[in-house]
Amino acid sequence: MSRRPPTWIEPLLGRLGSARPQDFTRLTTPVTGGRESAVLVLLGEDAATGPDVLILQRAANLRNHAGQPAFPGGAADPGDPGPAATALREANEEVDLDPDSVTVLAELPRLWIPVSEFVVTPVLGWWHAPHPVHARQPAEVAHVARLPVAELVDPANRLQVRHPSGWIGPAFAARGMLVWGFTAGVLAALLEMGGWSRPWSADRVVDLPPTGAAPAPSAGIDETTASPT
Repeated sequence: MSRRPPTWIEPLLGRLGSARPQDFTRLTTPVTGGRESAVLVLLGEDAATGPDVLILQRAANLRNHAGQPAFPGGAADPGDPGPAATALREANEEVDLDPDSVTVLAELPRLWIPVSEFVVTPVLGWWHAPHPVHARQPAEVAHVARLPVAELVDPANRLQVRHPSGWIGPAFAARGMLVWGFTAGVLAALLEMGGWSRPWSADRVVDLPPTGAAPAPSAGIDETTASPT
């Protein structure tokens, strides 16, 4: 497969040239402090389901982000020459991703995650040579999936979640995963920038399940309406 990204990615790349941190988060990234880290936003394409993004689900017993779907990634090591190297190394360690199968396209603005005190650089990549991936470290990763963009932008799969703290933010329910928090915020912004997003109702708000499981009608989820925040 060609290393050149497909034409459907081009609008997103054009928009990222002027992207700002506030396009992705309401939180201000501190000028100093925080632990440098990076995540890999890996876009691929499947013949049957079309464009997709690689998402993992963290193990339920982790100290931070337990049970939460996320992009592959983690803290920078002293030997990493930059965010792209960090993101690719972490993806290899977590899901056995071959770094040579990825073409790095762009680095997004540095973003702040207060709960873990990480300053995160999302790295956008094109998976030019996709291959099977799996949870390489079951103690940290419970599940790996390629989520089709068509399912993520389906209005039936979009909602907002209410955290016990009262925070309300965007979420996606797809393939048994409830993607929320930092990952959902970045995804929502990228889908909008790429021109892929479809109109959806932000009035659908559900309380966040304890383990981040995807909400189902029979699960007793408290679904209400609320003004978007």
